[in-house]
Amino acid sequence: MTGIDPRAVVSPRAKLGRNVSVGAFAVVGDDVELGDDSVVHPHAAVSGPSRFGRGNVFFPFCAVGGPPQDLKYHGEPTRLEAGEENEFREFCTVHRGTAQGAGVTRLGSRCLLMAYSHVAHDCVLGDRVILVNGATLGGHVRVEDGATVGAFCPVHQFCRIGRHAYIAAHTVITQDVLPFAKVVAPRGTRCYGVNAIGLERNGYSRERIAAVERAYRLLLRSKLNTTQAVARMKETLADSPDVEELVRFIESGERQRGITK
Repeated sequence: MTGIDPRAVVSPRAKLGRNVSVGAFAVVGDDVELGDDSVVHPHAAVSGPSRFGRGNVFFPFCAVGGPPQDLKYHGEPTRLEAGEENEFREFCTVHRGTAQGAGVTRLGSRCLLMAYSHVAHDCVLGDRVILVNGATLGGHVRVEDGATVGAFCPVHQFCRIGRHAYIAAHTVITQDVLPFAKVVAPRGTRCYGVNAIGLERNGYSRERIAAVERAYRLLLRSKLNTTQAVARMKETLADSPDVEELVRFIESGERQRGITK
């Protein structure tokens, strides 16, 4: 059963699943698809074309699914797609894609977008991504599973953020952030080692974390350059799938922005 407050505005072209709740003064626009058990709180605005899985929650004054902030955009049909159980907190904004990009912005499942965070056009977020208050993703940014972008962190367009990375507050990101890394900018932006606590919370064993830490010592503390450090990782840590992922991330940099070290 769908519960719609009589003061809400819901487009006849919207598709609402079972047990969807829409609060007073909320707006659900044309071509919005809301999965079962989703909640649109009072004053939230959800625009389309967009599609959301089961159990998404939209808090007051968020604006999700709006057109991209791109001067090249002239009303082309683009969309937003999101998985299940995401939370869009107060005043966060998420925009649809552009024709020049992939035409779609994508979010995985169980992401938390805190107040005033922003996801620009053509971004791709994995599962369990956290954007802390005021975190801002430029266009075409990719954020892999389990990563956290701290408060008031701007991320330059086309950057990648690896799995389970942790970016501390007020850190400006203009290059790719490695998987499993902690990145903070007290003076200049640099990598301070492995996000060990985050990996532990995600079920990584002590042995798995130790292998990643050995790889990071080669990358950050040895006198080897990045190419030499990667070669040494392949020689000495080839039995670690996590180090293999780290190597693959370094070697597959599509945008040639370099890595944060």
